[in-house]
Amino acid sequence: MEDLKQYLKDKPYVGRFIIIGKSPDKGTVVAYGITGRSPSSQARKLVTNGIEIKVEPTDPKVIAQGNLDLLVYPAVILKSGIAVSNGKQTSDIAEALNGRPPLEALQTATDSKWEYEPDSPNFTPRISGCTFQNSAALGIIKKGPDGKPLREYFDVSLSPGVGSFISTYTGENKDPLPSFAGNPVQVALLGNSAREIAEQVYSALAPQEGAKDFRVTVAGVYEDPKEWAGYLSRYIINRCEREQKA
Repeated sequence: MEDLKQYLKDKPYVGRFIIIGKSPDKGTVVAYGITGRSPSSQARKLVTNGIEIKVEPTDPKVIAQGNLDLLVYPAVILKSGIAVSNGKQTSDIAEALNGRPPLEALQTATDSKWEYEPDSPNFTPRISGCTFQNSAALGIIKKGPDGKPLREYFDVSLSPGVGSFISTYTGENKDPLPSFAGNPVQVALLGNSAREIAEQVYSALAPQEGAKDFRVTVAGVYEDPKEWAGYLSRYIINRCEREQKA
């Protein structure tokens, strides 16, 4: 199991990422985060209406320089479990999760309809995940060597204090950006609330001294095991808002 801060230390740019796991006190945890290099990628924030956590622009003119269809989407949907992804496939996952085991729901929602993002030359992978009761799954759809979508799905083991981390990129800041490879990485989760999880992740993403800060936003979702079933709290850190308050 990796210390999250140490794991990210030499990975300046992981793109977007998902963590699914359990807090030390056995609460279900989902974290979603965005890092961005371009002005359009950085001109975003996460907002919530209670049921959804959505990506929205901070500056409509700046974000219009990029592909709005890939930049603005529902990142997390809290409905009959938790669905999370880096694109509009989140809605399909939430719908498929209704009554299905997470791995089956993820495959049903993404196996035929969705491919990697058409953002040449990076061809950003679509990463997705979902949880229901005491089970979870993660998936990635990336460009294979032959140009066809390569689809990988993973059952996520839920153990106290452990999260499974998957990202769009390996963390190397170069062009084109190399896609995440291998199994999700197990990382230590330290917090027992949505706020503590979000703060841990946001802090772990901090750049090395003198390096550029690519952080955009992080959201933590926490299901309290001591409360009634389905009680979910959420906490969002938007870098643009935090810097304004500093």
